[in-house]
Amino acid sequence: MARGSIYNTRARPSALRRQTLGRRGGGFRWKIMVLFAIGAGVYYFANQKTVPFTGRTQLRTMKPAQEMQLGLQSYQQILSDSQVLVRGPIVDTVREIGARLAQAAAPEDPGFDWTYTVISSNQVNAFALPGGYTAVYTGIVPVALNEDGLAAVMGHEIGHALAHHGAERMAQQNMQRIVGMGVAMGAGGMDTGAQRAVMGVFGGISKYGFALPFSRSHESEADYIGLILMARACYDPREAPKLWARMKQASGGNAPQEFASTHPSAETRIADFNQNMPEAIAIYNQSCSGNISLETSDRNRE
Repeated sequence: MARGSIYNTRARPSALRRQTLGRRGGGFRWKIMVLFAIGAGVYYFANQKTVPFTGRTQLRTMKPAQEMQLGLQSYQQILSDSQVLVRGPIVDTVREIGARLAQAAAPEDPGFDWTYTVISSNQVNAFALPGGYTAVYTGIVPVALNEDGLAAVMGHEIGHALAHHGAERMAQQNMQRIVGMGVAMGAGGMDTGAQRAVMGVFGGISKYGFALPFSRSHESEADYIGLILMARACYDPREAPKLWARMKQASGGNAPQEFASTHPSAETRIADFNQNMPEAIAIYNQSCSGNISLETSDRNRE
């Protein structure tokens, strides 16, 4: 029995040895965290691109050809599960607006295959996938109200595609995974409760501090690009804030608080449109010399 006690005592590390092992393990984890941080920094700075129209620096690793391939695959999948309209006035209108917006985007166009489809659905929605594959749901037509409003909708979606927001989101998610692995490694020496707390805080910071604001910034950027595109294409940019007033009314005011949403509030969007309106009106008047100047027709339009 005594031998067993001596054997067991020798087999168990002393408190000092456990502390030493813990310190060594902690030092190793910190080295790994530093390597993750360096890797994340290299990944970020080696893959910086410039967003057209705004000049913002973005993280993007995917090439336009890859975007087009992924966009086409998603587009075909969506259309296979949808009721597509092949003819009719709304189809003609969407194609005409799309062609004019694409022409307006030509200086910044990376060579996308601009395609426009109308989907018969009550959804108040539209999208433009990477590569320029665009669809408008018939449910949004009454809210758009007129061609200028529909141009605002389509210009916004096309703005997402031109700014490569889909590719940027994928790169950002990869960055978050790298950082998350580093945080998990750093928390490896903690007890289970502390690990959960650390990862919970990291998850909250990632969501509310980065992911949601990041998504809202994409929406605001697409709003700006769409406003400039519709002005270049000779659609009245003043319809954009009116569209979002109608969108707010159509939603019944049920939108979540902005900090917890992927989209800016209607009030924020309208304020941003109004702030950028002088630039858009100047572009309209310069690009559309055959039309009545917006400054001289403002009083008569409502």
